[in-house]
Amino acid sequence: MINTVLIIVMVVIGLSLLLNLYALVRGPALPDRLLALDTMYINSIAMLLCYGIYAVSQLYFEAALLIAMLGFVSTVAVCKFLLRGDIIE
Repeated sequence: MINTVLIIVMVVIGLSLLLNLYALVRGPALPDRLLALDTMYINSIAMLLCYGIYAVSQLYFEAALLIAMLGFVSTVAVCKFLLRGDIIE
C-alpha cells in the first residue's frame, strides 16, 4: 500500500518538476526564473526523499541534504548578484 502511494507521489513530483522547468525556460524576468529554479531544488529534494523511503536506503537522505545545502548557497549567491552586481565585496 505504501509503495503504491510513494509511486503516485513521485509521479506528481515529477510532473511538478516538468512544470517548473517550463517556468524556468519561459519566465519573463530573471527573478521569476530564480524562483522556478529554487522550487526545482525543493521538488528534487522531495523526490529523493520519497525514493529513499521507497528503496529503504539512507544514501538518498544524505544526497537530499547535500542538494538542500547547495540550493541554499546558490540562491543566496544569485540574489546577492542581482541586488549588488557582484558576489564578493
